[in-house]
Amino acid sequence: MAGASLDIAELTRYFGQVKAVDGLSLSIKAGEFLTLLGPSGCGKTTTLMMIAGFVIPHGGSIHVDREDITLVPPNKRDVGMVFQNYALFPHMTIQQNIAFPLKMRKIPKDIIEREVGGALELVRLSGLGGRLPSQMSGGQQQRVALARALVFKPRILLMDEPLGALDKKLREHMQLELKHLQKTLNMTVVYVTHDQGEALTMSDRIAVMDKGKIEQLDSPRLLYENPVNRFVADFLGESNFLEGEVIESGKSYFTVLSRDRSLFKVPPRQGVMNGDQVCLAIRPERVQINDSPGKFPNVVDAAIEEIVYSGELTKYIVRIGKEQLITIKQANRASQGVLNVGEKVRLGWDIEDVRIV
Repeated sequence: MAGASLDIAELTRYFGQVKAVDGLSLSIKAGEFLTLLGPSGCGKTTTLMMIAGFVIPHGGSIHVDREDITLVPPNKRDVGMVFQNYALFPHMTIQQNIAFPLKMRKIPKDIIEREVGGALELVRLSGLGGRLPSQMSGGQQQRVALARALVFKPRILLMDEPLGALDKKLREHMQLELKHLQKTLNMTVVYVTHDQGEALTMSDRIAVMDKGKIEQLDSPRLLYENPVNRFVADFLGESNFLEGEVIESGKSYFTVLSRDRSLFKVPPRQGVMNGDQVCLAIRPERVQINDSPGKFPNVVDAAIEEIVYSGELTKYIVRIGKEQLITIKQANRASQGVLNVGEKVRLGWDIEDVRIV
């Protein structure tokens, strides 16, 4: 199996007066795992359904390996689909479920048997072909749905929240299994989820969507480290936001005066000038508490408002000045001192740990 390239140009879809997908353009390389990530109603599933052919676009085009499939019926697109609820036929055995797309293509019986056996082996369900879906666990049913989508060797595999029904531990296990399988088969995958951790774990690139448009398309690391705006910084991971005014714009860093009159040094951003009102974003794990604050270019006094212990991490909600609350996450260590609610602390972080968004 070899993945195909996918090119989407100015894709648009209305539902009544609502523009669900708004002139979306996207190019996916053969063998790439791309995730459409965003909140409910952002247009990610509608985009996936247009690629699959279940929803007809009102504008734009879809090309697979340079072939225009915009108006091609779903069964002629050579695209596999895995749904959130698996959509298995309850009255058919696992073997019959996986064989179904091959039967619809009128493949000879001996070839169907061979391909179904190979698909069962691929998803590690050999010997279970005679069972019904109701006799399988959620993780096994997910594998059956995957085998059925792969058995006819589609050019592109589409997945719509396929792990949403699984418990946390099994979901995390299946994320790694899916990623390994995708790399082994060199599949082109378009994956839809609202789970940011899932997107970061599995994707080669992530398209963060809002209101039918792509806000930012990048690798997981670049998206997390360099969000282009507040929406991306807030949706992907967790961020603290500090508002203020640029009072100095040097070559190596800008100086921002925050609302509580603190001074922060931040990396420069093109198009931002002295006097501009800006929003700063900093990740909770980048803020250090009482850790030799003198070594940091950004230092501020705060008071602990709330402490949440969650095993490997402790989350601190702290107050800066009169109004500003920020969150800090620190890994728990045996040597770590104990902090208490109401305690005065000093926070510090590096210039590169904060971004103007």
